[in-house]
Amino acid sequence: MSSRRQSYLSFAAGAAISSAAWLIRQGRVNRQCLYEQSDVIAEQAIERLELPLEAHWIEANGVRLHTVLAGPQDGPLIVLLHGFPEIWFTWRKQIKPLAEAGYRVVVPDQRGYNLSDKPAGVASYRIDVLATDIRALIYALGAERAIIAGHDWGGSVAWALPMLYPEVVDRLIVMNAPHPAAFARELRDNPDQRRRSWYIAFFQLPWLPELLIGYSPRASAEFFFRKGATRFEAFTDDELDMMATGLAQPGALTAMLNWYRAIRLARRTGEPRPIEHRTLLIWGQDDKALGPSLTCGLEPWAPNLALRAIPNCGHWVQNEAPGEVNAHMLAFLKSE
Repeated sequence: MSSRRQSYLSFAAGAAISSAAWLIRQGRVNRQCLYEQSDVIAEQAIERLELPLEAHWIEANGVRLHTVLAGPQDGPLIVLLHGFPEIWFTWRKQIKPLAEAGYRVVVPDQRGYNLSDKPAGVASYRIDVLATDIRALIYALGAERAIIAGHDWGGSVAWALPMLYPEVVDRLIVMNAPHPAAFARELRDNPDQRRRSWYIAFFQLPWLPELLIGYSPRASAEFFFRKGATRFEAFTDDELDMMATGLAQPGALTAMLNWYRAIRLARRTGEPRPIEHRTLLIWGQDDKALGPSLTCGLEPWAPNLALRAIPNCGHWVQNEAPGEVNAHMLAFLKSE
């Protein structure tokens, strides 16, 4: 190799290393700036909701879960589980209607997210561990069972709960989260779903996803929530600021990405246990990541399932179509 070529390669390598170092340093500065404003942003966001909310840190399965509660203390318990890269605030448009309908609404930041504990290690985020968190949360609130509603990864936890701990689930509501058996089927047989799921492989990489997502939490919130939506008006600028604070919390980026990295640690237990509970699946039909074929052929795994598809609606269904989602939820909960 000529000395000139060696010089070019050395220069290119040095420039790449310097650029990466600058991105890392600048990302830390950006996250720190937002983190320092997060309390004020949260206070203002909660004030705009005009809801009587309680916030508690609840010990569950060895972690402290920051949990928002609303509604009558003696009402039926309903637990709302967020997904990636959300926080409890993603359910802001469901909390009031459910509380006014008499439900005790419980909305945790799940482990690894926002203000909740962020244990180290990928194994801390296996789906069975995440489901055990929610069982422990229900018991910590003095209840034996609860209605479970989940979106995205929160929906995956919701699917897992009645398969692992059927005794703690009353009814089940899932939003734009595939049943694990249907997801495995579509990844195996459906090239379109494999293309849509490219990001799962990307998130397995070390440090690079954290670097890109964490460089500007506010820009990442804009990318995921507003640009990832079909109904772009679903998120105001103030709401995106609030969602971005979850990305700025120390340790949160690696912890939330570890949910994806723990997929490879999932325990293979054969055919999943059928879910006998009454189940409502709400699906935004224009989800860019999860195709509508994931809602098909679920009868063997969830024989008591009702599907409510919402057209012209993307992945963030509870934000993009809150009126329709709330109507479907309340009708399902009131039905015999």
